[in-house]
Amino acid sequence: MDSILSKIKAGKILVGDGGWGTLLIKAGMQAGECPELWNIEHPDIVSGIAIAYKEAGADLVSTNSFGGNRVKLKSYGLENEAKELNRKAAYLTRKAVGEKCHVLASIGPSGKFIMMGDVSEDELYESFREQAIALEKGGADSCTIETMSDLDEARCAVRAVKENTKLEIVVSFTFMRSSDGERFNTIMGTTPEVFIQEMKQIGVSILGVNCTLSVEDMCVLLQKMYAYEKGVPFLVYPNAGQPQITDEGIRYPETPEMFAKYVPGFYKNGARIIGGCCGTTPEHIRAIRSEVEKIS
Repeated sequence: MDSILSKIKAGKILVGDGGWGTLLIKAGMQAGECPELWNIEHPDIVSGIAIAYKEAGADLVSTNSFGGNRVKLKSYGLENEAKELNRKAAYLTRKAVGEKCHVLASIGPSGKFIMMGDVSEDELYESFREQAIALEKGGADSCTIETMSDLDEARCAVRAVKENTKLEIVVSFTFMRSSDGERFNTIMGTTPEVFIQEMKQIGVSILGVNCTLSVEDMCVLLQKMYAYEKGVPFLVYPNAGQPQITDEGIRYPETPEMFAKYVPGFYKNGARIIGGCCGTTPEHIRAIRSEVEKIS
């Protein structure tokens, strides 16, 4: 299979998948449960999510491994199961989507910070190294180091993946929009411009933004990023709006039709991988696919 970057350079727009937690919750996952444990206890449901995104038109389908590093798994008492939970996550997605889709290994943050003394750089490196190796063994061909906010942690994860696997790397940060609407930064204060500079410096070829922001806010952010850097293809995975608490639970307001309207704008501003994050479903991905087909 050609690499993601080579496909982008050949002029392709790739469609990503949508929210995994959204569908796991819909399938019955309760607050406080470990999502990665579902790879062992409910493999049919996990496989079904991957199949649903493939059938909706995704070119890249994720693994159910966002919180699968041993630092994060320790809160569930599952740190010693990290290898198997990640291997199984990649295996389930690869088996579900076959060889025509990229299996994009999801590597999320640890929830700990080096600068606060919560965890050492060596501990983080080993945690990401273990996770990445297991995901590659399970069948992943690429990875997204996603929903990051801390440059130190992102650098550590990139180094662990590069030095121990052949996985193609995408790094995606999550940003907040200021109250005046003019600025974006992570919870650690990192701006989009610094994120781009730092990740390019360590050799990351595809950069992304995901989570936190609505599709409209993400469009504004991407426009700013593209104005700053036109030489890097971007991944963009917005939320389906801001979550709303209702009697039926959490609801996300942005419909697939609303979401799809922004696809041309994303493309115009450098996005070459377009998918969704929290609140998005296979219906959102199907709508994105339809708009992408019109562009390409």
